Amino acid sequence: MSPGKPRSVVSEALTVPAADERDRRRFGWEIGIVLAITVGQGAVYSLLSFVRSLVRAAQENQSLADQSTALNPTRDAEAIWNAVYQLLSVFFALSLVALVIYLLWEPGKNAFHRIGLDFSRFGGDVGRAALLAAVIGIPGLALYLIGRALGITLQVSASPLDAAWWTVPLLILAALRAGLTEEIIFNAYLFDRLRRLGWGWWTIILATAGLRAAYHAYQGVGAIVGNFAMGIVFGWCYRRWGRVMPLVIAHTLIDTVAFVGYPLAVSLWPAAFGL
Repeated sequence: MSPGKPRSVVSEALTVPAADERDRRRFGWEIGIVLAITVGQGAVYSLLSFVRSLVRAAQENQSLADQSTALNPTRDAEAIWNAVYQLLSVFFALSLVALVIYLLWEPGKNAFHRIGLDFSRFGGDVGRAALLAAVIGIPGLALYLIGRALGITLQVSASPLDAAWWTVPLLILAALRAGLTEEIIFNAYLFDRLRRLGWGWWTIILATAGLRAAYHAYQGVGAIVGNFAMGIVFGWCYRRWGRVMPLVIAHTLIDTVAFVGYPLAVSLWPAAFGL
């Protein structure tokens, strides 16, 4: 490999053969089904929620900043039952991730190794993840605050941290679920399948970034812009590295800060968050 070539040129995850006509039809149907039961479904509901917030704001002569949405909303008033429902939600979400990894499996090729979801380069993956988390997370927080100030981003209501001793572990588990779900489907799966359909790299990066933005549209314009930018950066990194593990770790770190650090920050500095 010449010094100027990106690592992804020889990455096992990204060197996939073009599909023939029969396989193209099969992959097209498969992509549609996968999206309909995973992030595509979430994107549709998220866009509808965004539209509903716009309509409600117009009807009540308010801005989007006067509307609110919840991260990890409570599923039951009793803490123990809420924990049970949250655990089941994580289990079933990860079952869909397992299905996607199963679809990526090929005879003689371990899917975890192919997409870089392993611990073979864990030290480097953690370093890259920490850099990504800082590059995305810090501007993301600033974008949220700017969006709130401009009235184009909804108030994000965080889960209270004092409901029970298991609240924080459950929130970290929810962050891991989000990292695995989004990075494996948006990057590992869609990059593989869309390359087989003959899509170009930047077409894939921009399309998956747009889908990621739609998936988070329920939070308002700031989240749409921020997640589109995140999708471009993460897509480029996956194209460059051919490994999804640093993206999963970075996403988990960002969401852990959002799920755990955000409510703590709100309780300490409510005025900074418009409360």
